[in-house]
Amino acid sequence: MESWLKRSSNSFENTEGQVAKAKPEPEKFRLYLEDYVLIGFTSTSCNPPKALCFFCGEKLANSSMKPAHLQHHLKTKHGCHVDNPPDLFKRKLSEFRSSQDTMRKDSTTSAKALEASYAVSLLVAKAKKPFTIAEDLLLPAAVVLAETMLDKNAAEKLKTVPLSNDSVCRRVDTMGTDIVEQVVGKLSDSFSLQLDESTDVSGNAQLVAFLRYVDTDDIYEHILFCKSLKGKTTGEDIFDVVNAAFCENDLRWKSCSSICTDAAASMTGSAKGLIAHIKKENPDVMWTHCVIHREALASKKMSPVLHDILNSSIKVINVIKSRPLNARLFRRLCENMGAEHTQLLLHTEDTDWLAKLCYLADIFSKLNKLNMSLQGKDTSILNLYDKVGGFLKKAELWRRACAQEDFTCFPQLDDFLSSEDVDRAPVKLVIVGHLTKLIQDFHSYFPDMEEKSAQLDWVRNPFLLSKANRSKLPVTYQEKLLEVSSDRGLQMKFAMFTLTQFWVCVKQEHPDLGQKALEQLLPFASTYLCEASFAAMTVIKTKQRNRMSH
Repeated sequence: MESWLKRSSNSFENTEGQVAKAKPEPEKFRLYLEDYVLIGFTSTSCNPPKALCFFCGEKLANSSMKPAHLQHHLKTKHGCHVDNPPDLFKRKLSEFRSSQDTMRKDSTTSAKALEASYAVSLLVAKAKKPFTIAEDLLLPAAVVLAETMLDKNAAEKLKTVPLSNDSVCRRVDTMGTDIVEQVVGKLSDSFSLQLDESTDVSGNAQLVAFLRYVDTDDIYEHILFCKSLKGKTTGEDIFDVVNAAFCENDLRWKSCSSICTDAAASMTGSAKGLIAHIKKENPDVMWTHCVIHREALASKKMSPVLHDILNSSIKVINVIKSRPLNARLFRRLCENMGAEHTQLLLHTEDTDWLAKLCYLADIFSKLNKLNMSLQGKDTSILNLYDKVGGFLKKAELWRRACAQEDFTCFPQLDDFLSSEDVDRAPVKLVIVGHLTKLIQDFHSYFPDMEEKSAQLDWVRNPFLLSKANRSKLPVTYQEKLLEVSSDRGLQMKFAMFTLTQFWVCVKQEHPDLGQKALEQLLPFASTYLCEASFAAMTVIKTKQRNRMSH
């Protein structure tokens, strides 16, 4: 009976016959007593507390928080303070706490200075300014402002912010690396790539790559790298650089669903081009020819008559602009004539030549407007094809109107013809011929535009899709589209969200249909981001500042 009671104190039998152990008692630890101050000790704030000597800063374990142990420490390491009056111990404790507060304050100041250093470095990088500007201008200006508007103490604190050229360079590199790591970490099984190559002011070939990927709420795009091509710029050389970047970031070519480039031989060569090398790694990768490049190529050709007029006007402009004296005299001439503009307005008795020049000015203005509309971030093949298609419809309208000698669609030409006695027939033939060739060239560079646009109407707006267009899709997708088009909640989101945000939202409820739509929206339609990077590079890398670290 006694042995049974002894066993039951440690365990008990549950209803199923299993033995459950008793809960262990909570661990005990020693408490700090205020009298320990007279032995030279305070305590830490951790749990369990530790004894902290305020003479030397040494910490003793909680188990050592006994008067005998503390007395031993005082006698062996601080014997000069044994038997000192209580006031001395209290004063030493007060000094110790004061020094701790100072250290804590200094640590906080250093952390804030580091944070400020990163923030200023980011501003310098975004402004495309030399890194030396932070130390040479920004910091002195901030010190002057603080001393004038606040006080000298605030100015002294600002001086602790590290903003040297090397510090800013390190901050920018660190932030750039961290951002790329975050982007790579968000990549799913499919992403698209945008690539382009250009030569900088130093004569070095620079290769820029951007990624586009689907995140939790939208499609995002971000730079992957900007690297120099050390030797040639062949397709193989470009592939080696891109492949090295993929390996460095643990990216797989199988996940690269599409790539957008220009049509240079180094990119599209059937045997040695970049795309050919990529297809060896991923045969399913889709290549997109940059829409902006195609628009520029389609707009480039013109009839010999218009080409001669353009060349003549360029020669006149070069003569005027090549010498400052000519430019000043030309300005004075225009001012004396009461002209609206004072630069590069041409005056000649050849009215036929001027009429055609007016047309060139008008049509180039319209082409420039189209080109500008194709630029920008977050574009897809859908909206760029819409803009090109709209331009072609307007070009057809212009051709029909000009064939009837109605030139109101070209304002400068119309004003000139209204004020001058010009034979309109030859001008009409040249303009109609040029517009006809322009339309043909656009159709040549965008052969699949109308067909592909029609096929993707369900992506543009699943709520206005005609039955005929819906029937072109597999039955499984038709079923899902009918569900989506009948969902009033999704219809409200379609009005509130961007197209990409909407389909990411649809993917959560209808994975297959949402994924199919995102596959059409994910590819880059142009190399605008690369071109914008090269434009920024011309600002950053000048003749006086031709290294990336300055």
